[in-house]
Amino acid sequence: MASLPPQQTYPPLSAAALEAGPDQVLAVDVAIVGGGIIGLTLATALRSSGLTIAVIEAQTPEQAAARQRAYAFSLTSARIFQNLGLWPLVAPAITSFQRVKLSDGDYPQAVEFSPEDAGTDAVYYGAEHSVLMQALQQTVATASIHYLSSARVVRVETGAAATCLQIERGNCPLTLQAKLIVAADGAMSPLRQQAGISTFGWRYWQSCITVLLEPEQSHQDTAYERFWPSGPFAILPLSGNRCQIVWTAPHAEAQALLNLPQDQFMAELHRRYGSHMGQLKLLNQPRLFPVQLMQSRRYVQNRLALIGDAAHCCHPVGGQGLNMGIRDAAALAEVLIQAHQQGDDLGALTVLRRYERWRQRENWLILSFTDFLTRCFSNRFFPLVLLRRLGINVLHQVRPLRRVALRLMTGRFGRIPQIFGRH
Repeated sequence: MASLPPQQTYPPLSAAALEAGPDQVLAVDVAIVGGGIIGLTLATALRSSGLTIAVIEAQTPEQAAARQRAYAFSLTSARIFQNLGLWPLVAPAITSFQRVKLSDGDYPQAVEFSPEDAGTDAVYYGAEHSVLMQALQQTVATASIHYLSSARVVRVETGAAATCLQIERGNCPLTLQAKLIVAADGAMSPLRQQAGISTFGWRYWQSCITVLLEPEQSHQDTAYERFWPSGPFAILPLSGNRCQIVWTAPHAEAQALLNLPQDQFMAELHRRYGSHMGQLKLLNQPRLFPVQLMQSRRYVQNRLALIGDAAHCCHPVGGQGLNMGIRDAAALAEVLIQAHQQGDDLGALTVLRRYERWRQRENWLILSFTDFLTRCFSNRFFPLVLLRRLGINVLHQVRPLRRVALRLMTGRFGRIPQIFGRH
């Protein structure tokens, strides 16, 4: 298998290097604003489609890849990466979850998912942001894709046949003209806001703490999700016997935890984590971010499509956010490739609504599922406690129900993108 380049090394990021001057216009078929995992997944999926692609990213490549974060990477996301030829680049640094254990606080019974429940060789995967980004950046670097880093969109003008983007890139302003603009620019998406697309949702009463640890004993490729009344606590196994912690708690409690001296923070963490892996070593500084549910009322309008966090955000319970975005990218790529082959206008609403009908409903299902889990388990209402613990016992004993639950959790429901990389 191919190995990843050293983390500090970044090759030139465009085989089609863009040196347009201020009086020049670059014409492309698809302009992707946002060069994170979701934007680059879409670019990679389109790289051999015959379409001309540009990616506009506000950060440098190093900055974009340096985020200290890990994800629960679903079976469907893994399949998409396999189909795009990315798996040999990421597989050596990805952890295969051989068990996923769900439990309700200190209730002794747990639901344990195994590869047999999924009919695969893993239940989930643990993937670090830098690993996924370096593989995507390396792939984009060898493709005929215009990659504009340290670039900022300052003006958007949508016409009947194309959209013009005015871009600032250092001291070299330029104009980019595209048949379709794809917003992969995050939850606060300036493109979505400028387009006047409204959103629906709410901020939760919780914040999320993430931190990287090294346990004294092996994590044995086992992931845990423990539902405490204050919020879910997840342990994601990573390569090198490390673990990513995703710890959700009410805002004031989460901030108070972050303000503790390190020894007291570790004592509180150990109390949630348990003693089954021995002592815990802190590998980075804990980070805090708020939690929200958000769904865009529209995913598309004339010459614009939203993907990833620009279209939706969800509670971190179940590790669904990144995986929803990867499916968005694969689904949009499939729609665009088919439209291109049929000679359709890529930016036309008749084309873009095929993507919206596909992904908006499915994302609503996941958003509703994560919201239900959060409200059901972050609750001390005694009848509800009895009900959810009965549910845990039933799932523990009935394998067909575990398989159904796992299909929902791993994205193996609804219409699965069938796109294959042409490389």
